[in-house]
Amino acid sequence: MTYHTIIIGGGPAGLMAAVAAAQHGARVLIVDKGKKLGRKLAISGGGRCNVTNRMEQRELIEHIPGNGRFMHSPFSIFNNEDIITFFENLGIELKEEDMGRMFPVNDKAMTVVQTLLQKIKELGVDTRLQTKVDSLTFEDGRVTGLKLDNGETLEAGSVIVATGGKSVPNTGSTGDGYPWAEAAGHTITELYPTEVPITSAASFIQEKTLQGLSLSNVALTVYTPKGKKIKTHRGDMIFTHFGISGPIVLRCSQYVVKALKKHETGTIPMGLSLYPDTNVETMFQNLAETKKQDGAKAAKNALKHVAQERLLAFFLERCSIPESKPLQEVSNDALRRLSQVLTEFRFDVNGTLSIEDAFVTGGGISIKEIQPKRMESKMTSGLFFCGEILDIHAYTGGFNITVAFSTGYTAGQAAAETAGAHSF
Repeated sequence: MTYHTIIIGGGPAGLMAAVAAAQHGARVLIVDKGKKLGRKLAISGGGRCNVTNRMEQRELIEHIPGNGRFMHSPFSIFNNEDIITFFENLGIELKEEDMGRMFPVNDKAMTVVQTLLQKIKELGVDTRLQTKVDSLTFEDGRVTGLKLDNGETLEAGSVIVATGGKSVPNTGSTGDGYPWAEAAGHTITELYPTEVPITSAASFIQEKTLQGLSLSNVALTVYTPKGKKIKTHRGDMIFTHFGISGPIVLRCSQYVVKALKKHETGTIPMGLSLYPDTNVETMFQNLAETKKQDGAKAAKNALKHVAQERLLAFFLERCSIPESKPLQEVSNDALRRLSQVLTEFRFDVNGTLSIEDAFVTGGGISIKEIQPKRMESKMTSGLFFCGEILDIHAYTGGFNITVAFSTGYTAGQAAAETAGAHSF
């Protein structure tokens, strides 16, 4: 049987592409090397499946730091509100959480996966699992289908590559699609990890002094080697045995990767502020007031309100303030040093965990070579790309999946139209 559209990869982008192509009249086949479809979807949002984000489009695009402007076109065809309507029409009730994140009411990613798989079945989409693609086939500047690694050739009027990046390889994203894109004449921009924990060789990290300590509503800043501010994110984080992790760390990670490369250096400074809205002088005045009121108490007891116990002990030691010393005997100079570390504690970081440990891959197929309203290759007609294989990446919080669903739907719709024009 020949197909109008063959989709390689059954992740969020591939499944949505299948729905769109089939709804627009194409005979569709999904080929996936794994044992089941939707593996990345099943673990997304911590197993709860953060299906999209309800922010307004301008804000949404600001949360896609990797080529977000490209998304104006796909969003004009299928945007976050369309994603919400799509799932609700399938009978999945959604709820909005903090920062616009949308989840199924039952908090089960598997419901989303099963419902999507049911939908593609109803639409007559064929699937071939545990099937590896060797290469794409071309003729006269257009794609004609693909060749499997068992030597079998499948013909199609259009092919959609939705194989993902190189992150979370246990879901099947192992970078298979990049060589096929290159064979079709595409440029792959340098790949790097994003949304990934940050590593540090600072002594307090190596000695695990703060390991396991979580902080809420703090600010984390990435600096150039000369101390110029690159990016600040506010929210929650945690100290680990290798460095730092948590939501704001993941958001800062791509800036760390880029700064280390740009400045050709082994380490760059980061700054942590426990009090993002308080400057050093105000903090000092607050500490001086505490000294006046509770000066007879030991420093660690008088100041226990300013930071968690382990963090306070660490900061007091750094500022040469003995924990048991009465606060009234601590010099104002020492209190100024403490004010400084409370409002901005600087430490060096030296990189991130690997691209395989990252949630998202930065880099990919150059978007300059893709038609944004169709997701079709400018190099090879009938060839489409969607999802994380493209050089588009976003912060966590439902933004990457929104890009995947939007580019997937756009590719599926356009591929069905293209294949119709070249039907067999």
